Amino acid sequence: MEQGQRSNIVAGLFIILIGAAFLAAQIFPDSFAFIDLKDNWPLLVVGVGGFLLLMGLLTSTPTLAIPASIVGGIGGILYWQNATGRWESWAYIWTLIPGFVGVGVIVSGLLAGKTREALHDGSRAILVSLIMFAIFGSFLGGGQFSGLLWPIILIGAGLMILLGSLFRPR
Repeated sequence: MEQGQRSNIVAGLFIILIGAAFLAAQIFPDSFAFIDLKDNWPLLVVGVGGFLLLMGLLTSTPTLAIPASIVGGIGGILYWQNATGRWESWAYIWTLIPGFVGVGVIVSGLLAGKTREALHDGSRAILVSLIMFAIFGSFLGGGQFSGLLWPIILIGAGLMILLGSLFRPR
């Protein structure tokens, strides 16, 4: 079966499931009362990320793990911000997005059988993201990260050196 055909099958099944859920909500209005979208709407964004990952697995497209981790990670950030009311954290929390890309690269590489390269590239993106998060968070986070800045940078630099020597291409 071709990859395009598998993608269409997965997309078709997903659309059928969404349609069935909407139909059930129309016929039985109280069937989805347990879902409180007022407070938990970011979980829909996390769900889209999970769907992208599932679609990548079912269609043998491991590179879909990258957008899946980006969307899922942003959904996680939105969930945290919605729960805490700390929407001003976008001033520095956006720096985690390159780290989500790094996670996606690692997952994609593991699924594709390119573990060494994926760990090297993904860990570098995660490290850069954490360093940016520490720097921007210390300046824009109201001082709450200032004590964490240098330990995080030292740990990240040590991890980069360690992982670089363990997973160096031969």
